[in-house]
Amino acid sequence: YRGPVRPYLVVMAVAAAVTVAAVPPLRRLSHRLGVMAEPGDRSVHATPTPVLGGAALFLGFLAGLGTAALLPEFDPVFETSANVLGVLAAALVIWVTGLIDDVREVSAPAKVAGMVLSGSLLTLVGLSIIYFRVPFLGFTVLPPDMSALITVLWVVGMANAVNLIDGLDGLAAGIVAIGAGSFFLYGWRLLDEGVLDPTNIGPLLAVLTAGICLGFLPFNFNPASIFMGDSGALLLGLLLAASTVAVGGQSDDPFSGQAWFFFAPLVIPLVILGVPLLDTVFAVVRRATRRTGVATADKEHLHHRLMDLGHGHRRTVVLLWAWTAVLSGFVLLPVFTGRGDGIVPIGLVALALLLFTVLAPRWRNGRERRDASAVPEDGAAAPSGGGDRVRVDP
Repeated sequence: YRGPVRPYLVVMAVAAAVTVAAVPPLRRLSHRLGVMAEPGDRSVHATPTPVLGGAALFLGFLAGLGTAALLPEFDPVFETSANVLGVLAAALVIWVTGLIDDVREVSAPAKVAGMVLSGSLLTLVGLSIIYFRVPFLGFTVLPPDMSALITVLWVVGMANAVNLIDGLDGLAAGIVAIGAGSFFLYGWRLLDEGVLDPTNIGPLLAVLTAGICLGFLPFNFNPASIFMGDSGALLLGLLLAASTVAVGGQSDDPFSGQAWFFFAPLVIPLVILGVPLLDTVFAVVRRATRRTGVATADKEHLHHRLMDLGHGHRRTVVLLWAWTAVLSGFVLLPVFTGRGDGIVPIGLVALALLLFTVLAPRWRNGRERRDASAVPEDGAAAPSGGGDRVRVDP
């Protein structure tokens, strides 16, 4: 199988364009209905902001999926209509769950119930983790009950990971765009090698997810004019989960686990989405040790900690995007080259990024202190240099 990539790009472009077109009217509707995120102790925005952005993401997803149904290159995917309908139903359930929470806050158990129902719908149509491969330890075929349980847990974990990282303007949309785009490239590689069946919906879902995030990002980057809300964050988590389950949990070809542990498909999203997943793990451990309840919100996520270090809002977001891109490169280089030669340059980039993350605020603070000490007291004019001229009024 060596199909063209152009149909995927067309689908992604349509999904992005419809998302862009849907944002302005939804923003106005959000204002009219009063569905706004108000500033608070746990928020970083200073003004009320519309939160119906998740509807734009959902419309973009529907438009992209409808476009794919019209393209003959995706006929094999739509031959297994149960998978497509299952993803649609699961996406609708989890999107409505988040939307209800955006409009009128619901309890954490109610939201989890919506996520569980969404994941269960995937398993009912057969979109579940069947082959479970552990790097270096081989793989096993899961029994139906265990397959369903792990799939539902996968959906709940992904949805919560995206929801928790959605704390700064553009952060979740950017990370998911990079992660979904990277996972599409991975799925495309498996298609190209003949490892993945052309009927697999995973690569299509990944490219759709990347498309709607790219369409939403211009409105969501700081200063954001609209938020995706829980409806958008949970939807993105569900789409990522469905895509990774379709690719990683239903491929038993030896190629998927040979040579490099990166080829174990269920490990790929864990590495690519390392930033939100690590943040989720830290949040659960932190709240459990403090006995405050796993659902209790706080301001100690990775993005909050970076801002506490001295990074600004935008720089924090770009830094976490960069870390996601580095992790994606760490995975994709050996996947596409078949060798580990790319690990060294990726490691050097990661080291440079780590040094910048830790040291940049100190450099900035040191420069500001030097500038402040250079300002003379009592309003006296500072000595000029370098050709600068000081005008003295008579």
